Amino acid sequence: MQKKNSTVHLLILDPSQNDAEALVSLLRNSGRATRAHRITSEEDLEEALKSASWDLLLARETDQEEEFGPGQALAMIRRMDKDVPFVLLTQSQDHDRTIQFLKAGAQDTVLSEHTDLLVLVVKRELAALEERRKRRALESHLREAEQRCRLLLESSKDAIAYINDGMHIYANQSYMEFLGYDDIDDLICVPILDTLSPESQGKYKEFMKSFAETRKDGMTLNCVARRSDDQELSITMSVSSATYDSEPCTQLVLQPEHSDAELEEKLRQISSQDLLTGLYNRQHFMDQLGSVITRAKEHNESAALAYIELDNFMAIKGQLGIAGSDLLLGDLSAILKAQTSEEMVLARLSDEAFGILAPGCEEKALVEVCSKLCKTIEDHLFEIDGRTLQLTVSIGVAAITENAPKAPDLLGRGHTAAAEVRKLEGHEGGNGVVAYNPVEIEGLGEGNATETIQKALDDDRFRMLYQAIINLRGEGEEHYEATVRMVDKDGEEVSPYDILPPAGPSEMAVKIDRWVILQTVKQLATHRSRGHDTKLFLNVSAETIQDKTFTSWLSVALKAARLPGDALIFQMREGDTTNHLKQAKEFVKSLHQLHCKVSLSQFGGAINPFNTLKHVDVDYVKIDGSFTEELQKKDETKEQVKEMVKSLQEAGKLTIIPMVENAMVLSTLWQAGVNYIQGYYVQAPVAEMNYDFGDQ
Repeated sequence: MQKKNSTVHLLILDPSQNDAEALVSLLRNSGRATRAHRITSEEDLEEALKSASWDLLLARETDQEEEFGPGQALAMIRRMDKDVPFVLLTQSQDHDRTIQFLKAGAQDTVLSEHTDLLVLVVKRELAALEERRKRRALESHLREAEQRCRLLLESSKDAIAYINDGMHIYANQSYMEFLGYDDIDDLICVPILDTLSPESQGKYKEFMKSFAETRKDGMTLNCVARRSDDQELSITMSVSSATYDSEPCTQLVLQPEHSDAELEEKLRQISSQDLLTGLYNRQHFMDQLGSVITRAKEHNESAALAYIELDNFMAIKGQLGIAGSDLLLGDLSAILKAQTSEEMVLARLSDEAFGILAPGCEEKALVEVCSKLCKTIEDHLFEIDGRTLQLTVSIGVAAITENAPKAPDLLGRGHTAAAEVRKLEGHEGGNGVVAYNPVEIEGLGEGNATETIQKALDDDRFRMLYQAIINLRGEGEEHYEATVRMVDKDGEEVSPYDILPPAGPSEMAVKIDRWVILQTVKQLATHRSRGHDTKLFLNVSAETIQDKTFTSWLSVALKAARLPGDALIFQMREGDTTNHLKQAKEFVKSLHQLHCKVSLSQFGGAINPFNTLKHVDVDYVKIDGSFTEELQKKDETKEQVKEMVKSLQEAGKLTIIPMVENAMVLSTLWQAGVNYIQGYYVQAPVAEMNYDFGDQ
């Protein structure tokens, strides 16, 4: 399976090995693949920080006197200037202690018993760390880009300069030659007014005042420049917002005045227009949207956009034909123009969609405008080639705030909200306005997770996928791993387990497991009846491991399908097994009595993974996918995997490496003696067990 989240490299300072393992399991159960190292001493932490990159340090504070405690660990991180978020787990609320750690550089303190809060804090800090890393990478790219820009400016034939507060702060060689200056030092700090004729200075002041108000890049002024030798030249000056040495300024481009300026302006206007309606086109709309988002982020200016989708337009187009539908769109454009203000940017986005960009407008105000627009369009009778017809629209409104995403994503919010109109009772055909609500549309809370999954089960929106697992030793066995996907309300496939909160609800997790087993047992029995000796890996949740009624239920299901127990391999996650070691031991024992096999997945993420195998007698071990990801990047990971595989096979375990995405790692895995591989290089998850194992 491909992973959405990268592996978390975790440091843990905890006097208890079991408590440290519980922290690892907590994060893994919350959906984060985790590789952990438990700190045992000051020297151990120093070596770990020097030799590898870490994403988080969790330190537990105890009442006992410690030789090396959280305070010293935090001080070492600061001393070594490492960007490793530090979260302190405390036994009790202590305001002064919290303040002390936060001042020392910790990101947060959390009560040890508040595991749900800890998961949220960890997710927040990991997201913040990722943003910091992205920012550092972007700053590096920015420095490189600035250097390239300087080279381009210097070699450009256009006369370009940057001004701030009316003074030159930079000019390229072409600009200096244009105005007759030999050296940049002669021009720096020269007022721009001194390079213009007296008659043009007033025009320039008015022009720059207008530019300051509109901030419309590309504005032009025809004026007269005065060179250093007092010679005068008729020029066209264009201005744009820019930055120089990280400071905001204005870019000037000077060109000799010529008669093509009017033609260029017309071409510019044509390039931004939709030829059919005369409105702006999608490209212009997206450019303006990007500028509005930037202003919202930098100046906290409120704005909103509306995505207007014509209801049932394809059917109407079929009735009217292309020419008739073009006339309809023209009439509709006239209504949209009449209903929107001059400050708004109105554009045609596609055959059946329009957009309104409203700078300086609150979301609520735009919803009111769109509600009136909906009513106006609904009441209007369109006359097309002697035929009268009515039209309705579904409109999605999205706010533009300082936290807004990129322009395409923000437009996507409007599109999503427009689609929500048709889900409203009484609006199945559209005709309405919905404001985008991230909480309702993007998030599922604990309260409605069970209801959402149950409804998907009732509506038959669960799908089974199968991914081949092949034997690297070429023994011709047929193995698949079965995974379940739920089709959500937007038609996207998601894992129902991802919707469940990390701590439950247990009844629903068990229900999903049993649904998966019943479906796969039926399909496997049918598949094997065609002569295949196929075996399936089935993942089970922590709740099923603890379910004492499971194996008796499974026995009935196997008999009903006339399927032998050894056709199924039940796969437990390492974190679940570690957390419920006693129950896992009994679970494996009862499965073996039914002749089923057992696999342990995500192996190697725990602090002491081999300790689990001393208590739980599994047949297969699937090494955590994070090792596969790092095989091509780190030589030490190759040695680590080889040593791990060797130790597992000496213990009589068959080994599986998942997430094999290309052939580059195969030689390493072969040399390591790995038994099985799985991943997109072999086969992507598909709806049928159709892999040709004969081609191995």
